[in-house]
Amino acid sequence: MVRRRPAGCILAGPVLAGLCATLLGVGLQRFAYSPLLPVMVAAHWLTPGAAGALGGANFAGYLAGALAAGWTGRLLGVRRALRGAMAVAAFCFLLCAHDGGLLWLLPWRTLAGIAGGTLMVLAGPAVQVSVPAAQRPRAGGVMFAGVGSGIAIGAAIVPLLLPWGVAATWMVLAATASALALLAWRHVPDVAAPADPGLPRLPRAAWRLILSYAVSAVAITPHMLFWPDFIARGLGWGVRAGSLAWLGFGLAAILGPGLFSALAIRFGTVAAYRLSVAVQGLAALLPVLLPAVPVLALSTLLAGSSALGATTLMIPAGRELAGDQAPAIWRLGTAAWGAAQTATGFALAALLAATGSHRPLFALGAAAGLLATLLVPQKRGGAE
Repeated sequence: MVRRRPAGCILAGPVLAGLCATLLGVGLQRFAYSPLLPVMVAAHWLTPGAAGALGGANFAGYLAGALAAGWTGRLLGVRRALRGAMAVAAFCFLLCAHDGGLLWLLPWRTLAGIAGGTLMVLAGPAVQVSVPAAQRPRAGGVMFAGVGSGIAIGAAIVPLLLPWGVAATWMVLAATASALALLAWRHVPDVAAPADPGLPRLPRAAWRLILSYAVSAVAITPHMLFWPDFIARGLGWGVRAGSLAWLGFGLAAILGPGLFSALAIRFGTVAAYRLSVAVQGLAALLPVLLPAVPVLALSTLLAGSSALGATTLMIPAGRELAGDQAPAIWRLGTAAWGAAQTATGFALAALLAATGSHRPLFALGAAAGLLATLLVPQKRGGAE
């Protein structure tokens, strides 16, 4: 039986475990690599194309972990699955401290992605059933803030460790991840594994929302994977400037869920979701038009806030369109988003290697943002 905390103690017990899970499994595991990418290229650990491909492999692992998370939870139990995924993610950081080239790093970054996908899919539902119903909205907000917090922590750590080299940076990230896993360990909730729901029958509006969410992954991936590298190497401003830009992205990502949730209350969830994907497209367009400091700062803030803003609104937007089928929309949307980002990560790495320029990557993101905006359905009572 799950023990529940008093109503005033939100950042404790299962919620603390959920925060650590998203901070470790997504914020650090996935996104601390972005400011590290130009550092690894400059240190000759990887070529630019190989560094991009390594990011794509991590996306592929995340997708695999997310798709298999339900099966993993049923096989191991949710508590063991979550604990194991946190341990694996932390250990993969340590293994990446060895300069063994792409062939050495590829399996560990892929495995870390699998662990991150497992944490993201299993932690949220486990926390939701472990807290009183009145606390669930706040608990979800705290968990999503963990992603932005992890991005900000990674962006702050990398510049400080530059004098000690790439290997030291990976080891400090491993120590940070291990500390998060230990902090969460005894608080991980012991809940029933999710049942296999199969493929649901959804209205057309729901499928359009899912497709829009998948296309939005194409729009945001240039920022998520290459923004620090664009600032550092593409513009020649150096690794510290790239890390500072990534820190701004992370801080905006912390605030984004609350901002777009407030807009959803004011204008409706589907309308706020449409705005979030439109902002993603605008954020990608700005560096193509004018790579000046004020414009790039605005692009950083818009991309960071809208990245998690869209994610935060997917479940309530699905509920606004299709009622009780919202969990199925979230499950399918998460898988579609992960698949789209995986394919986009590899495609952008190949495009960068072929052109030597980051501009085409952001132009593609801008076009995807426009398409995603057009795909968002109108609210029509759950059908279209």
